[in-house]
Amino acid sequence: MSDNRSHIDEKYQWDLSTVFATDDAWEAELASLDSDLENAKAYKGRLTASSNDLLAITESYLALSRRLEKLYVYASMKNDQDTTVAKYQEYQAKATAIYAKFSEIFAFYEPELMQLSKEAFEDFVAETPALSAYAHFFEQLFKLQPHVLSQAEEELLAGAQEIFGAAGETFGLLDNADIIFPIVPDDEGKEIQLTHGNFISLLESKNRDVRKEAYQALYATYEQFQHTYAKTLQTNVKVHNYEARVHHFKSAREAALSANFIPESVYDTLIETVNANLPLLHRYVELRKKILKLDDLKMYDIHTPLSEMDMSFTYEEALVKAEDVLAVFGKEYSERVHRAFTERWIDVHVNKGKRSGAYSGGSYDTNAFMLLNWQDTLDNLFTLVHETGHSLHSTFTRENQPYVYGDYSIFLAEIASTTNENILTETLLKEVDDDKARFAILNHYLDGFKSTIFRQAQFAEFEDIIHKADQAGEVLTSDYLNQLYADLNEKYYGLSKTDNLEIQYEWARIPHFYYNYYVYQYATGFAAASYLADKVVHGTQADIDRYLDYLKAGNSDYPLNVIKKAGVDMTTSAYLDAAFRIFEERLDELEALIEKGAHL
Repeated sequence: MSDNRSHIDEKYQWDLSTVFATDDAWEAELASLDSDLENAKAYKGRLTASSNDLLAITESYLALSRRLEKLYVYASMKNDQDTTVAKYQEYQAKATAIYAKFSEIFAFYEPELMQLSKEAFEDFVAETPALSAYAHFFEQLFKLQPHVLSQAEEELLAGAQEIFGAAGETFGLLDNADIIFPIVPDDEGKEIQLTHGNFISLLESKNRDVRKEAYQALYATYEQFQHTYAKTLQTNVKVHNYEARVHHFKSAREAALSANFIPESVYDTLIETVNANLPLLHRYVELRKKILKLDDLKMYDIHTPLSEMDMSFTYEEALVKAEDVLAVFGKEYSERVHRAFTERWIDVHVNKGKRSGAYSGGSYDTNAFMLLNWQDTLDNLFTLVHETGHSLHSTFTRENQPYVYGDYSIFLAEIASTTNENILTETLLKEVDDDKARFAILNHYLDGFKSTIFRQAQFAEFEDIIHKADQAGEVLTSDYLNQLYADLNEKYYGLSKTDNLEIQYEWARIPHFYYNYYVYQYATGFAAASYLADKVVHGTQADIDRYLDYLKAGNSDYPLNVIKKAGVDMTTSAYLDAAFRIFEERLDELEALIEKGAHL
């Protein structure tokens, strides 16, 4: 890791001057946008006065939103590249504040629109045909009409959002700032401070004592604060249920899924299909026990790599490999991948203060930037093709859709990235004939499947049960949450809850439980991606073309319709069944390799 960002070669840093040439230009746009937002206050009460007013105010609303996103992206990315720089901390705070101001000023938009009858709206479109360019945008809003309250009521709720978000914020502060984990030994026997950041790497240690100590130390800390975490989670669930109820939804789940127009059957089908396939996970867990030569596999053994082989890729090698693998999509896709890799869309290396992890970002009027924290590992090669999948999805959408449809549903977001990962797996398996390398790739895939489909479905099942329990008047005490989580964990992994007592506290550390029915999308997305990757690699040109059309569709249609055109009907279990078949085939192959001694 470089201590100082200035020591990193420019070609490994993203070029944010393509967003704003200078900081001064950003500050000038901030002042200009603030002034224009002040002027926009005059729109309140006028939205449906005439068809021309509806068009003009809608176009102004979208234009201001577009400028705001670009402003925010620059501030947040400047802050992410080095979070210790006070200037960009301030930029981030100012961008967040003007976002809040925009939301407040346009809080009138939906309630006023909902006052229009269907007939009156159709008359408006006939009178001002330019409104038809926004037909799907309006159609989506009108679909939610039964759930939009009066303007006064919506303003009251909007004003309470900070209060409603307090439980999640308290969790974040407690979990990231206040809580201190014990000192534990690392692989070299050195005493180190246990953190969220190093916990998983310690669980990946080949030394079982290291894994055990880190695991027990972490969960002993959560045990100590279990009642506080139970209260923050319970309060957050109550907020979800309350907001759903006042907006006339039957449940928090219905409310959350309706935002993306996803029927609840998609959620139920996921949980049912995963539960039906839990014997496959149990087989994989048993295999892990065999490879690690353990009589009593524990939950702290679940993350340990089974392969002794470290497949290494420098960043430059990874770029070449990624371009080669993604060429399967054809010229149009490849050209944009090359631009991303050569025109400084990517912030590559670790530096002091840089945000951890990886993401794809940007806005409608910017490049689809990527943040990495590069290490020369197989996992980081997968991260590169994953984030490239997101960035190409964004690029194709922005090139092919007007701003109003120039984004895509979060429900579809993980499909594009994970399809790329699955294609990389397919390619690597096709290329390698060395048993040990093949074992490592299969293990990477199976672990990813376990972590994404099985684990996220476990989270989704837990999240659904606790929301329903609160709705039914159950009190979500730590005892209730501990017992529920322990039971689910035993069901999923087939490992006794009495022999793995600490895992009952895991719910306390999962931030996704504060995201309001978000996690199920990781599982559905991975399964759909598995299905599509198979189509792209083994199917026809028509399959590839349909996939590219999905990348270009953005929000121009409902998410389920967009992905259906690509060949996946997510209202049935077929795509999930196909994913589990691939998992089973690769599990069979891994078992065969073990019989040959490839893991030794």
